[in-house]
Amino acid sequence: MGAFLYGVSLQWKLDIRSKTLLITCYIVPLLFFAIMGGIFTSVMPEAKYTLIQSMTVFGVTMGALIGLPPSLVEIYSSDMKKIYQANGVPLYLGLALTNISAYIHLFLMSIILYIAAPLVFHAKTPENPAKYFISLAVFIAVSLSLASIIGLAVKDQAKTSMFSIIVFLPSIMLSGIMFPMELLPKAFETIGKLFPATWGYKLMTKSVFPFESLFPLLLIFVLAAVICIILLRRMDN
Repeated sequence: MGAFLYGVSLQWKLDIRSKTLLITCYIVPLLFFAIMGGIFTSVMPEAKYTLIQSMTVFGVTMGALIGLPPSLVEIYSSDMKKIYQANGVPLYLGLALTNISAYIHLFLMSIILYIAAPLVFHAKTPENPAKYFISLAVFIAVSLSLASIIGLAVKDQAKTSMFSIIVFLPSIMLSGIMFPMELLPKAFETIGKLFPATWGYKLMTKSVFPFESLFPLLLIFVLAAVICIILLRRMDN
């Protein structure tokens, strides 16, 4: 356990120095919040009731899909993987450490948004904070599981960025945070339901736990975990 905690601490320090993670987990989400938060609340005053949730969905999706995969490529498509194998270190350790570190960063960023939104834009805080943060915890985990597939499956850094953007854009545009999903064509609404952002937004905006929103997230997480296990086993062979 001590070695594992040391690994988490070391990964945290490495991530703090990572410009990619700094940009995707903090700078871009907070800049988006500063600019779009003002626009949303000016154009649509009712947006203040869901501003925290919508900005958090953007930030978590950005940090997970754009920030995590490059870190995984650095581990599993470089000599670091050979070092793991030569020293008998399980390959899953790199995946676990990067996910835990990214999880902590995304949760911290979400807390910043949770505190700043009411102060800056008079956004309404969720009626049930405990339920909100539990929903947030689930959403972050599912988003990182999806991002892990990209990081493990794609070996090239440039291609990783391309696939991350391909998944990120529809995740945000079809999630309902930019405009109500009811305004989307039926086909786009259906596509949007394939991404965690859609269900995470619905889960965090409700005052109770709607099973119809929680179940898809759990299903995506299980499927992503199975795919990650398969990809890791292929690397080990």
